[in-house]
Amino acid sequence: MSTLDTGLTLIRTASRRVSAANGWMGNAFKSWMPTGLYARALLIMIVPMVILQSVVAFVFMERHWNTVTRHLSAAVVQDVAALMDVYRGYPQDKDRAQLRGIGQRMGLVVDFLPVGDMPPPGPKPFFSLLDQTLSVELGRQIGKPFWIDTVGRSSLVEIRIQLDDAVMRVFAQRSAAYASNSEIFLFWMVGTSSILLIVAVLFLRNQIKPILRLADAAESFGKGREAPNFRPRGAREVRRAAGAFLEMKSRIERSIEQRTAMLAGVSHDLRTILTRFKLELALIGDSPEVDGMRRDVDEMSGMLEDYLAFARGDSGEQAQPTDMALALEELRSDAERNGHAATVAFHGLPVVTVKPASFKRCLANLVSNAARHANAISITGHRDHRYLTVTIDDDGPGIPHSMREEVFKPFLRLDDARNQDEGGTGLGLAIARDIARSHGGDIMLGDSPMGGLRATVRIPV
Repeated sequence: MSTLDTGLTLIRTASRRVSAANGWMGNAFKSWMPTGLYARALLIMIVPMVILQSVVAFVFMERHWNTVTRHLSAAVVQDVAALMDVYRGYPQDKDRAQLRGIGQRMGLVVDFLPVGDMPPPGPKPFFSLLDQTLSVELGRQIGKPFWIDTVGRSSLVEIRIQLDDAVMRVFAQRSAAYASNSEIFLFWMVGTSSILLIVAVLFLRNQIKPILRLADAAESFGKGREAPNFRPRGAREVRRAAGAFLEMKSRIERSIEQRTAMLAGVSHDLRTILTRFKLELALIGDSPEVDGMRRDVDEMSGMLEDYLAFARGDSGEQAQPTDMALALEELRSDAERNGHAATVAFHGLPVVTVKPASFKRCLANLVSNAARHANAISITGHRDHRYLTVTIDDDGPGIPHSMREEVFKPFLRLDDARNQDEGGTGLGLAIARDIARSHGGDIMLGDSPMGGLRATVRIPV
């Protein structure tokens, strides 16, 4: 293998490792990121602002605050050193009055204590720029044992220096040795940032509201409900998305209306012909052949009504609050009138916003399919903060697993095990699923604990 091939292999290996690390970091970062647009937009504004303020504060602390404090502390120590020189150079000043006067002109208060009057070293503060800087300057310029107190809340700094025959105590103004304007800088920086952040949050909330209204309108349309007060608002892009949604909604509704109108016209014509058949059969009289033809005409009428109902769906009906516990009780009564044992149970708040007639027809189709092939039926409803779930169990023969999705296709009939639409059109389950999906939900088939089939209807509330 040549050197070039070896280099390319190393580059590919490194690239794969970098890509894997990037993917791992991306997944880890996504797990910490909020899912909402509002929270993410706030992070987009807050994180750069915090980083910028941190960098500015660090540069200020490191360059300005430290430098100014160091220069001020060095100047104070130089004044103390000058007073020490005066103390050593003018021994004739017995009462130190001249030395105290020079100190006052420097802004320092000077007195002298006995030789042994030096406090023990105290604990150093965890973070005190003044203590650290002043200690360094005293050790560098004076080189004698010293003791300082910078922790107190007083505006003065106490410095004690061990001399040969006394302890020199100096009180200096804290502002003379410390850059005290840093707090003002930090206050203004945090204050202005907070004001800008509050303005940005209020502005961002107004920009997010049209997106939330669009999402609510789309969700309502998916559940088969109207959003009468919705209109395009907000930024140009949001208005464009809202306009596209309204156009799509109009096209879907227009397509459904055209399909329904066409099939209504066809059904009207076919009803006219079937009515003629019924009149002609009534004039012919009674005979086994005529009775068979009458049954065929009645079956054709029922098929025609089912076709029209499937094509029409639940269009034209408005969603409204409905007592689902009462609706399930009516289904139980209908099943018992037809000679089937049925039980009903409902858990949670029973009032749900649905299209009452169409949703009851959805459940009635499932109950009638169960009643056609079972002796006992159990109907259970449950409503939580997200979904309404209705399960219909029976003790019939059930449906094979491989056919549980196929049975929802229009006009499909099962010849084995369980024929849901025996004597019908094969549209019962198709109509039921179409109604459930028009409410934003769906129907699932499974195994029932009663030994037969379980049909589960779940729609969002």
